[in-house]
Amino acid sequence: MKKTEELPLLSTTPVAWGASALADPIALLIDHAFLEMKAALNAMDLLTRWPNEWTPGWVEAMTSVARDETSHLAQVTRLLIRRGGKMERGHKSYYASDLRRLVRNGKTSETLDRLLVSGLIEARSCERFSVLASVSEDAELGAFYKALHASEMGHYKVFLKMAHKVAPKDEVAARWQVLLAAEAKIIEAQPPGCRIHSGYQDVSLSQAS
Repeated sequence: MKKTEELPLLSTTPVAWGASALADPIALLIDHAFLEMKAALNAMDLLTRWPNEWTPGWVEAMTSVARDETSHLAQVTRLLIRRGGKMERGHKSYYASDLRRLVRNGKTSETLDRLLVSGLIEARSCERFSVLASVSEDAELGAFYKALHASEMGHYKVFLKMAHKVAPKDEVAARWQVLLAAEAKIIEAQPPGCRIHSGYQDVSLSQAS
């Protein structure tokens, strides 16, 4: 596997996945809204778990991410409601759940892994938004996903930056490679559907550009 051009991800989402995911834009927006909510909650939870009072920039970084994700949630829900949809109970992201099972126990190890997993989710979301923006025939949705691409790229970088503040460079690099390899397998094993982190087993790679 080789890295994508913009991100360190070890697998690339076929462009054809975008059209498949957009087949039911309401379902996609519902899934997206829950992901933004969970991302905001994750940042707020990490805010309470800073390694020590001397970790520079921790509070500022986590509150900034939480604020952005909450803003994204508001944007998604506005789009959803305007199009006749609504959030539903019982949402579950198997992709995120599978990644979080890789988080180790232990104060430093757990904090490092949570930051890296958060960074991975942001990186994959960034890639997916780019694909959606490139194939969407709905101008409003296309512009929305294009705008989110830059924000998710920034969040991915923030989580990686904070990871380097809680563990030595070599430890971060080694663990990052382990999680990157695991993420590539996890995303490809997800069932297909109209979700941001759905799989693409049923999408022909020959359609990808």
